[in-house]
Amino acid sequence: MTEPAGAGQPFSRAFLRVAGASIAQHQLGLALALDCQRIVCMARGTSPELIALQHDAENAGLQFTIATGPSQLAGLVTAGDELVVISEGLFADPADAVALLDGRAPVVLVQPVEGALAAGFERIDINRAGAGLMRAPGHLVERLHELPADCDVPSALTRIALQSGVAMREVPVNIRSGSGWRMIRSEAEAYALENEWLRSRFAEPGGSPPGRAVARFAVLSFGSSLLHAGNASNIVSAAVLAALAIALGLGWFELAAAGFAFVAIAWVLTEASRLLRAAERHALGQPAPAIPRADALVWLVDAVFTAMVLLDTSRFVGEPVLAWLCTPVILMLLLVLVPRVSGGTAAAWIADRAVLGAVLAAASGFGQVLLVVRLLSVGLLAAALLLPPRRHG
Repeated sequence: MTEPAGAGQPFSRAFLRVAGASIAQHQLGLALALDCQRIVCMARGTSPELIALQHDAENAGLQFTIATGPSQLAGLVTAGDELVVISEGLFADPADAVALLDGRAPVVLVQPVEGALAAGFERIDINRAGAGLMRAPGHLVERLHELPADCDVPSALTRIALQSGVAMREVPVNIRSGSGWRMIRSEAEAYALENEWLRSRFAEPGGSPPGRAVARFAVLSFGSSLLHAGNASNIVSAAVLAALAIALGLGWFELAAAGFAFVAIAWVLTEASRLLRAAERHALGQPAPAIPRADALVWLVDAVFTAMVLLDTSRFVGEPVLAWLCTPVILMLLLVLVPRVSGGTAAAWIADRAVLGAVLAAASGFGQVLLVVRLLSVGLLAAALLLPPRRHG
């Protein structure tokens, strides 16, 4: 994991970055998805990046060892172990890898040699190249003692496995032709893969409501830079809080139309933070929490929408406080409820708070926020009755 990416490259191949995480961190996520218990890194020595990777692995509950040569690796693996071998520079989607290595039978993943050599994979026979990943029985590692100390261990283990009769399995063309199965050799390749990978993960579906479309466009345009800077989702989440604070300040000074616009912006930023956090979790193999941070921010956005409506609507003389509060609260509860019980494009538009912010900003400009809130509530009740029910499962 300490081999240089190429002449003049500042990093080794393992620590080139894709979506804010190094290739090695992506491979750690792959190892977690494959239920590995122990990580053995082949490296010439330690480095700050390798130490950081060790901390990541140990924080995930894995044992971590650095091996500097094949003999040391052979001493770490017993005959009863099951070995997953990941080649340096391989970027593979964990879901695809788990499906291809399904079961406990030893297998070497391969692909047609055409195009594979130019893509950085190694030829294993006249018709096939390796795919950078295999599962093998631990006793095969003993044969590394017969090889020179400077041999390429993943390559040697692949050939030992094939000579021992381990079966080959071809990676389907739809998997290896996409962005989820690549061999990364340079910073330029990592950058190109990053943009393609983000587009494939966050491609804008047809009929997407405007707020979500803007959030996806922003992530595709600026997400790469934010992810490389580190703490991308945290930065955007902080921007959400700032936008909400500005909105409340504008509402307090009776500039509610602009305040509603800032709440809409806060919701778009929330959706962008959701996408960025999903990319960060995927890179490190982390599962989604029970309550994602973006969901909590959406609740906060809804609370600020409620406060903005109250700031923009005067309480009538003699009107009970509860009645004054109920009007915006009912609207926000319906906005949460209707997308949960109804499906289709209309439900997606109802859930888009950027649309709500634009509507309320226009209503505030004409001094009709209370009327529009009541009309929206009636419209949402009608939508719940008329829209097709949401399909579950």
